[in-house]
Amino acid sequence: MARLLSRKQFLTGAAAASASLGYRPARAASHYVIRLGLDLATDHPTTVHAIAAAAKIKEASKGAVELMVFPNSQLGDDTHMLSNLRSGAIQMMAIGDNILATLVPSAAIDNIGFAFKSSDMAWNTLDGAVGGMVRADIAKAGLFAMPKIWDEGFRQITSSTHQINTPEDLHGFKIRVPPSPISLSLFEGLGASPVTINIAELYTAMQTHVVDGQENPFGNIETQKFWQVQKYCSVTDHMWVGYWMVANGAFWSSLPANYQQIVVDAFDEQAVAQRQANMKLDSGLEATLKQRGLIFAEPDKSLFQAALVKAGFYKTWKAKFSPAMWSALEQSTGPLS
Repeated sequence: MARLLSRKQFLTGAAAASASLGYRPARAASHYVIRLGLDLATDHPTTVHAIAAAAKIKEASKGAVELMVFPNSQLGDDTHMLSNLRSGAIQMMAIGDNILATLVPSAAIDNIGFAFKSSDMAWNTLDGAVGGMVRADIAKAGLFAMPKIWDEGFRQITSSTHQINTPEDLHGFKIRVPPSPISLSLFEGLGASPVTINIAELYTAMQTHVVDGQENPFGNIETQKFWQVQKYCSVTDHMWVGYWMVANGAFWSSLPANYQQIVVDAFDEQAVAQRQANMKLDSGLEATLKQRGLIFAEPDKSLFQAALVKAGFYKTWKAKFSPAMWSALEQSTGPLS
């Protein structure tokens, strides 16, 4: 069974390995330890299936490879974990593509506003040519990405002040977005006043009205209890986000090939299961969140997409990707502007 450790326990055990910025493999003799950090709750499907992957890895490697899972931002926020991943202080993390894009800009390709009409379309795109190009760029940044991306889902807007029915309702609206260039760009294009805050600090920021709203998939709205400090929810499906399971490149290279295959197989098997679990969670959560008091609206998404076209959002972001990558995206989605 995967081990869930506190941050204090981790830091105590890892102090020697983290003493310098140089990479040191987390292993003793033939025993390899993989410390995986993520910013999601313990009961989120991503955490649940990461723990399931850990059990598979331990069984298949006969205990030679041990995966430790640290949910709830126990190892720091996304920015902190990414820094530690690159230095080798931790070996793996689950990172949203919108956050990873601060290091690997092409990782934002699947965050293009209103690009995907369904989760299946997103998965097929990322399992195909687009995902292959992104993984190649991740490798250039010194990281190894598991072949299959995990699902965070479509993002929706919540507010404590008023319902968001049209782009005009966003004008001047103080909304939290993750520290992601494309998220900032999208909401600036819609006329909002976006503020970047890590998810570990978001509940308090909404409670104290540092921001009046946020945007996240239903799963995060539920597991992070955002419904306690928000009143309205607008089902915009404005962005699809996935989680890449990424490893420190030096650590990955130190892992024998047979163990690499065991880890890849376990994560990719659980990726398929996690996708279905997350979609199932999302499909039932609207009713749950209504019972918790959120007031829902189903706005006309074409109004928001038209506003992004007018603001030059698609023209700006098309120029940031290679022609081959944008072409591969539109082969899946159809023309985006």
